[in-house]
Amino acid sequence: MSVIAGTAEDRDTAIRMAEEVGLTFPIAYGITKDQVADLAPLWMEDDRHGRYLQPSEFLVAKRRRTAFGTMYASGPIGRMSVDEVLFLLGNLARSRQRRS
Repeated sequence: MSVIAGTAEDRDTAIRMAEEVGLTFPIAYGITKDQVADLAPLWMEDDRHGRYLQPSEFLVAKRRRTAFGTMYASGPIGRMSVDEVLFLLGNLARSRQRRS
């Protein structure tokens, strides 16, 4: 299993955030509107933050190259937790074992 992240922030901001919270997986930075257009993201704009991209999360099956889980958030609530992802992956593994 691999984890990657992407942000619309610049390189320095992405590095600082990763260091502050201890992230060790790859992070793409400088993501543009055109680069994520096919994912139907939610872009917001307000006086406090300017224009920003709301979080979008995808669980992708490597062999099939398809998304089997997605989450779009419009705020700090409604994001996948690590426990939820591990539970889902465990269920998928058990399902494959029963079929074989």
